[in-house]
Amino acid sequence: METRQLGSSGLEVSAIGLGCMGMTGGYSHRPDRDDMAALLRDAVDRGVTFFDTAEAYGPHANEELVGRALAPFRDQVVIATKFAQAIDPVERKPIGRMLLPDEVAAAIDGSLQRLGVETIDLYYQHRINPDAPIEEFVGAVKALIETGKVRHYGMSEASATTIRRAHAVQPVTAIQSEYSLWWRRPEEAVLDTCQELGIGFVPYSPLGKGFLTGTIDTSTTFETGNDLRTQIPRFAPEAMQRNLELVEHIKSIATARDVTPGQIALAWLLAQKPWIVPIPGTTKSDRLAENVGAAAITLSQADVDELSERSSAIEIEGGRYPDFLEAQTNL
Repeated sequence: METRQLGSSGLEVSAIGLGCMGMTGGYSHRPDRDDMAALLRDAVDRGVTFFDTAEAYGPHANEELVGRALAPFRDQVVIATKFAQAIDPVERKPIGRMLLPDEVAAAIDGSLQRLGVETIDLYYQHRINPDAPIEEFVGAVKALIETGKVRHYGMSEASATTIRRAHAVQPVTAIQSEYSLWWRRPEEAVLDTCQELGIGFVPYSPLGKGFLTGTIDTSTTFETGNDLRTQIPRFAPEAMQRNLELVEHIKSIATARDVTPGQIALAWLLAQKPWIVPIPGTTKSDRLAENVGAAAITLSQADVDELSERSSAIEIEGGRYPDFLEAQTNL
């Protein structure tokens, strides 16, 4: 697979990475650990070098899985993880608040141990905590960079203003936020800020949590209590019925190109900027192969423009998060 550089940082990764959250739950029951370890190694064999996890996924279990599975390939891969929530280390449950700057050092020690590494390649602030100035959080990560525990600093779901404030203290390597044909808010200010400051951009949920693959419709049911899509307004049946208009258009282009709708959605993202690296997640080998295959698809400018125009023209119904989660973004 071709590689891309995240902004001007020098951090080189595969053009498509792998989001690992679902491997320990989130969209269904918890998959078999050995199966997921095998899938992670399969991703390496297919040329994926960029893997995304977080302390909050599990919690803790996802980092342990990623660390164990990728141990034989440590010098070949880039592992990104994240901090934000305060998590009880014994109960492995969030304790209802976000970390403060003086707690970041302890958080990374836990991540280092679970991942089985001495240095985190890319350490994201998972969400912005308004209870302390961003400069204090950045200072805490900068200290970790100086001691060798972190190589690169990133932020997730931060506003353009906050990105600029952070970058003034410590160069930001990557911004991770949701971005896809059905969620394009990063285009309002964040992508321009990344371009100006030389910051890479990493779209999560680049396939709209599966919706843009064309495999979900109003007859699809989600596992109550396990699948986060049961809480997301865009996946309510009446909203899906309207939102399928965008999927049908993606399907038409995919059919003409003899590829899948998901591959078209990923190829559209890759066509936006050379420093954009999407991280679709999956728990299935065939989907992994499909996602990786998108890196070899080059859309014509006419296709890119048509997809962009149709995406802008179609009014997507429902929020991408329930209100309490959306309130934690774009701060």
